[in-house]
Amino acid sequence: MQALAGHARIGIDSNVLIYLLETQGRLADVAASIVDAIGAGTVEAVLATVGVMEILAGPARAGDALIFEHTADVLRDLPIRIVGLDQALAEDAAWIRGSLGIGLEDAIHLATARKAAATAFVTNDRRIRSIPRVDVVYLDDLVA
Repeated sequence: MQALAGHARIGIDSNVLIYLLETQGRLADVAASIVDAIGAGTVEAVLATVGVMEILAGPARAGDALIFEHTADVLRDLPIRIVGLDQALAEDAAWIRGSLGIGLEDAIHLATARKAAATAFVTNDRRIRSIPRVDVVYLDDLVA
């Protein structure tokens, strides 16, 4: 995880945690190593509240209340700080969305990372690009 060296605080995209919770393989392993580093205190992490909604939407869409509650419990127990949307963050997200031409959720994720003073944002969405003060790191680039 050399690409995350030097970043004391990172933003996490919901897709990273979805890999961790719902898949197996190399991407899930890398996501687990990131969460392990967070748990060990090597790096701090933040997640936008919209990320919680994105992660829980899959179990809700499937109508699986048991998996929904289990996933919500896991999210509550992760050593990741959840950052809520406020007006300043919404304004920054609007600027990011307009200037990068990305979706609302992705703009909120980047604005959340920036608001929380994260210097990197980990995602596996290649449409998301770095912004001033936040480097985007792609999960599949972390796979050795």
